[in-house]
Amino acid sequence: MMADCTCAACVTTLFIMPNYHLSHLDQLEAEAIFVLRETAAQFENPALLFSGGKDSIVMAWLARKAFWPAKMPFPLVHVDTGHNFPETMVYRDEFVEKIGARLVIGLVQESIDSGRVVEEKGPHASRNKLQTVTLLDTIEKHQYDCCLGGGRRDEEKARAKERFFSHRDDFGQWDPKNQRPELWNLFNGRKNPGEHFRVFPLSNFTEMDIWMYIQREEIPLPSIYFSHEREIFERNGSLLAVTDFLKPQDHETVEKRIVRFRTIGDATCTGAVESHASNLDEVIAEVAAARQTERGTRADDKRSETAMEDRKKEGYF
Repeated sequence: MMADCTCAACVTTLFIMPNYHLSHLDQLEAEAIFVLRETAAQFENPALLFSGGKDSIVMAWLARKAFWPAKMPFPLVHVDTGHNFPETMVYRDEFVEKIGARLVIGLVQESIDSGRVVEEKGPHASRNKLQTVTLLDTIEKHQYDCCLGGGRRDEEKARAKERFFSHRDDFGQWDPKNQRPELWNLFNGRKNPGEHFRVFPLSNFTEMDIWMYIQREEIPLPSIYFSHEREIFERNGSLLAVTDFLKPQDHETVEKRIVRFRTIGDATCTGAVESHASNLDEVIAEVAAARQTERGTRADDKRSETAMEDRKKEGYF
């Protein structure tokens, strides 16, 4: 019976005292629910960062389970670059309405208009880096003392350094050498005025775990995660989609190909993969055979060897 129960006592027992009759997905779910409930207990005004990507969808799904039948005790916060895939925006609004959550949107365009950031120019311009300022401004505006993120340690080497509770200073900056120990699954959320935390309940999930959990829970996803025909062009090894805000250069050839996206972010830097995987079984089989990480298609991670860590130190989630 314990495996089906999500009360606080049972989830804590599952997380701290492993039950070897549980599947690894059950254990990951229990761990994430434990972290979500610890977040609600330790912080006064937490928020859940929601992009409409699969990781934030799973995190919101787990948060819904963690506090059911009550509503989630945190709003969903989307930092909108304005350069999103239309399928993601349609899904976001439908998902928020379905689960009855409150949506808070921080607009990168407002940061540009107010002079807080300067928009990049040229063929490789992206708003992906600019969203850090918008995120920090949104945190300050709403006085969030903690933001839940869907980052996983298997995604990228900088994210592998993260604790579950990731301390940020009063400038929103992350110092990987100054993080609290998390011994015996004890999380230290103490902070000085102006400081805040990022919390990562999915830290120990892998990409495969995410897909298997989505399949088990029958979680609906944006259609962009499955194979479809799309106009794309190749740039620096990435297959980028033609959009109103991303056009090919004269030497770049536009082709229609059957593709899908393994990760969803700003459309100017998120690459597709050629794929005929049209359902979850086929996606899982494809991920199992893949030799490139999902962020291998992200142009923003290729700007430098330490691109992700540099952004995180500046306040990126």
